[in-house]
Amino acid sequence: MSDLETRAVPARAPLLRRAVPALLGYAAVRALGLAVLAGWSAARGKSAHTLLTARWDSLWYTRVAELGYGYEVRLPNGDVHSNLAFFPLLPWLERLLHALAPLSYADAGFVVSLSASLAAAAGIFAVADRLYGPRTGFFAVLLWAVLPVGIVQSMAYSESLFTALAAWSLYAVLAGRWVSAGVLAALAGLTRPVGAAVVAAVWTAAVISFVRERGTRHAPGAHPATRAPGGHAPDTPALGAHGPGGDAPGAPAVTPVGPSAPGAPAWRRALGMLLAPLGAAGYVLWVGHRTGAGPLGYLDVQAGWRNGFDGGYAFARFVAGRFTSFPSALAGLGLIAGVALLIWLYVICVRRRQPPALLVYTGVVLALALCASSYFGSKPRLLMPAFPLLLPLACALARRRPPVAALVTAGLAGAAAVYGAFWLNGSGPP
Repeated sequence: MSDLETRAVPARAPLLRRAVPALLGYAAVRALGLAVLAGWSAARGKSAHTLLTARWDSLWYTRVAELGYGYEVRLPNGDVHSNLAFFPLLPWLERLLHALAPLSYADAGFVVSLSASLAAAAGIFAVADRLYGPRTGFFAVLLWAVLPVGIVQSMAYSESLFTALAAWSLYAVLAGRWVSAGVLAALAGLTRPVGAAVVAAVWTAAVISFVRERGTRHAPGAHPATRAPGGHAPDTPALGAHGPGGDAPGAPAVTPVGPSAPGAPAWRRALGMLLAPLGAAGYVLWVGHRTGAGPLGYLDVQAGWRNGFDGGYAFARFVAGRFTSFPSALAGLGLIAGVALLIWLYVICVRRRQPPALLVYTGVVLALALCASSYFGSKPRLLMPAFPLLLPLACALARRRPPVAALVTAGLAGAAAVYGAFWLNGSGPP
């Protein structure tokens, strides 16, 4: 073991206390976005409140919360839009908050999303802080806040709730808290179809831990280490937090190490694996039973919305169709550049050896978002939960001088606020 690994780890403040600067920064970015949206909407004679709580998918969620499942819309072309396509956790929380407080279902959804967005920011900080240190965690949260479609984090949508559950489940995996990871993965599976990504992450980390533990037991002279799947002792920071360059400006990036021997009993890992898929599997099977279509009935529901998985064929055709005229060709080039950026960031994550749980999670989120035949305007917000892609950029900002980093994030925050206001007052998310 190296001197770096045996070095005594300095005492650190509790996680949530370390997260306070990041959460304050996140709240400031979101407040700016809401203020710009309010001003822009008022100038156009629209209600920012309505845009955030009572349009597009928000209406479907509140209808489920108020009336339950069973509502559908039949379109002239034969498509059937059923509210069974919407997973139940957000409507359940809307109904609960409506019963406990004098709030409409729409306002309850707004409060849930605002609260979940803060929980998501804290979870993103926790993951980044554990791998690279608090400074990188701070910038990871701000980068997630200033995404071009970051305004969705403040809408009565399920993206913030899902990201919060996913981030904390991944953190629990890194910390070796397998039961918590499984419970959070099950809740994520009750939130969005992409909950499968969290399940895959938990299962991957658990299987690797079992394999490595078995290899350690059979290695001559080997002694099982009490280390968590993040590559460091449970409840202690990763090497990136205190090792050379972890958060020091101008220092080289620190590469997190992969999973090592687990620090939890085998039964806890097995229980976490058992719990993780219960949410998604339970809802999908219930939909199949309700529709009478069997275990794959949920796919029929999604097909009614023209959602499916075609390996990216429909998306490729959509991008190719942008090159039929000069103005739209610019949009086509922008889409190609955006996809290339996502792939490049993922390659960096792989080269820098992010823990397998994060790599699997991000890979599944990317695959489901980019290779689905769903409405193409939805793809930017469907990619929002893929926050591990931001960690290389957060590391780069953490190494910059504070004035430079502040200028970059402030500029991105302003641009995101303007774009979010423009977007919601225009086509907006479906």
